[in-house]
Amino acid sequence: MIPPQMIPRLEAESPPMQLRLRNADRHDIASILVVERLCFSQPWSAESFDRELTLPFSRIILAEHPQAEAARLAGFLCRWLVADECHILNVAVHPQYRRVGVGLRLMRTAIDEAITQKLAAITLEVRRSNLAARALYRKLEFEERRVRRNYYGAGEDAILMERSLA
Repeated sequence: MIPPQMIPRLEAESPPMQLRLRNADRHDIASILVVERLCFSQPWSAESFDRELTLPFSRIILAEHPQAEAARLAGFLCRWLVADECHILNVAVHPQYRRVGVGLRLMRTAIDEAITQKLAAITLEVRRSNLAARALYRKLEFEERRVRRNYYGAGEDAILMERSLA
């Protein structure tokens, strides 16, 4: 558990940014890869995203800034609905759009979908070092359940977080 003084404070929610949410399709993979590569040291491949788009239980939700001239894709979330659980596989927010509510909006969309589907829980893994994401997930009532050692490679543990919907 992290001491409270080490957790970054979330900024107060400001008026929501104009975002358009929609499901991704194959034409979006190039834009998704731009954001993925800006966000992660070991990004998913185009083939990984393409595979996700073919799985019946997988969905990639895009958050687009409709008035942006560049970096139109503000972020995305990839999730699976399997049995009675929603599992968040990947959440990424373009650096230009961080800390303005994009991640929060994507997560709330996934949570609302899971509630509508009457699922029991939502789970995800997050890097132990990603304090901002962990703070966001705690704000959304996720609890840290256990550690997966070296999940992201040598020395980079994952924290498994879960939100019960029951």
